[in-house]
Amino acid sequence: MCIGPVAVHSGGPVARSIALAYNTGMARILVGTCGWTDPTLLEPGLFYPVEAKTAEARLQFYASRFPLVEVDSTYYALPSEKTAGLWVERTPAGFIFDIKAYALFTGHPTPVRSLPKDLREALPGELAGKPFGKLRTGSNVYYDKLPPELREEAWARFVQALLPLDSAGKLGLVLLQFPPWFLPSQENREHILEAKAHLGQYRAAVEFRNASWLAPERAERTLAFLRDNGLAFVCVDGPQGYKSSIPPLVAATAPVAVLRLHGHNKDNWEKRGITTAERFRYLYSEEELRELAGRVRQLAQQAQEVHVLFNNCYADYAVRNGSQMQKLLEE
Repeated sequence: MCIGPVAVHSGGPVARSIALAYNTGMARILVGTCGWTDPTLLEPGLFYPVEAKTAEARLQFYASRFPLVEVDSTYYALPSEKTAGLWVERTPAGFIFDIKAYALFTGHPTPVRSLPKDLREALPGELAGKPFGKLRTGSNVYYDKLPPELREEAWARFVQALLPLDSAGKLGLVLLQFPPWFLPSQENREHILEAKAHLGQYRAAVEFRNASWLAPERAERTLAFLRDNGLAFVCVDGPQGYKSSIPPLVAATAPVAVLRLHGHNKDNWEKRGITTAERFRYLYSEEELRELAGRVRQLAQQAQEVHVLFNNCYADYAVRNGSQMQKLLEE
């Protein structure tokens, strides 16, 4: 690998997008975290200044340290255009938001209460879980069980809500993270393409949570499918040894490559009844980060842009490791 000089571009007082020059061209590398408001991160003085008590102040401070963030809240509920507009206003030029797709679109059980009120009321009674005329707490709905017109409406609202980010040049990728039971099949490949079609001009990335997509006999077919359809393959680093474990494969299938770092908390990876923060409670060592920086540089040889996202969002673990990664990439 031939690495040329490193150029650092400011995205705020401290935030930076790092351009690494290789013999194959230039790749912009953006480092960030999967969210910026986890309760374990909001402890005063841990990462945010004591005076940063509002949503606006916290996002502005985060964006002064990193040029990229992944929005996780959009997985739990449809985003609003007003909120996306505020994200635009509160971040500097060049800041990028990757957006996690709403759970409904990727086949996850979706709480009926997460749907907008008018969509909930339009559900057939058996889907809303209200055999006695009242919405049952804890009821879930699945994408393939929804009437087609409600699926279309949900997609339309999701896409519309992201327009402010797209218009401002701040929309990165829409992350389609599929569940462990999403297996390699023609039906599921068609589902991925359906999602891509609904997203229109927005760029999409696909993260699998079932190892069979990347089994030795199937990996090339999976990558070719993504490459042929302009979909970014999400490279992952995470615990191994489970059906949901994706091997640490380094491959770019679109102009933007993605590396999501989940940590190695093997004991909690598939444990039930714990918080998301506990599941990803893992602090990378400097030695591990140096190895991961090597993967980032490999991706930079294959893509025009690389998004490096730390998902070990417990306390300040993700922001601490993200800062370390930025320094390593500058070396």
